Amino acid sequence: MVAVFCGGDGRHGNLLGVVRDGRSHPDEASRQAFAKRLGFSETVFVDDPDRGVVDIYTPGVRLPFAGHPLVGTAWLLDLEVLNPPAGEVWTRNDGEFTWITARAEWAPERTVRRYASAREVDALDVPPPGEWVYAWAWEDEAAGRVRARAFPGRGDGIEEDEATGAAALLLTARLGRALNITQGRGSQLLTAPGPDGTIELGGRVREVRR
Repeated sequence: MVAVFCGGDGRHGNLLGVVRDGRSHPDEASRQAFAKRLGFSETVFVDDPDRGVVDIYTPGVRLPFAGHPLVGTAWLLDLEVLNPPAGEVWTRNDGEFTWITARAEWAPERTVRRYASAREVDALDVPPPGEWVYAWAWEDEAAGRVRARAFPGRGDGIEEDEATGAAALLLTARLGRALNITQGRGSQLLTAPGPDGTIELGGRVREVRR
């Protein structure tokens, strides 16, 4: 279990379960059941630790791509490339942050909703299930600092996502600039547009012991 996109003080981050040996849950039904029982926003099953082949599940659905699971798995496995169903994802570690390079079009559809101030985002109530909402506002537009919260709306027990890499990719593609995002209780996500429509997504990762 790891926390992904931790704040500068090492706290917060989105919890992620990583099953190092995917053979322990060999089919989609058993993986979905395990992810539901674990109850994290996402769980990763590693099918080939040498080639970085991974499979990603929420408590209710299988995903071809998700940001925080891939950043967390990249940190844990220390590989140059991961291979989720969406495509090849290159990774790097600069000592403090683990980065992946991905494409915004791999991200699942979300409603990205801008608010006038960070205070408005902080004051939001969890909306009813039915729509995946990513709420954001500028904290400092000149510096690229964003305040965000994310509400999956799937009705699977995850009312608010602490740190959402895929939504950060969508917002970065929409704005066309590097971002420093504070999400949830204090998680931090960094993004940087690259060539050919790619975007780098980075954050701190730490292991969590139960």
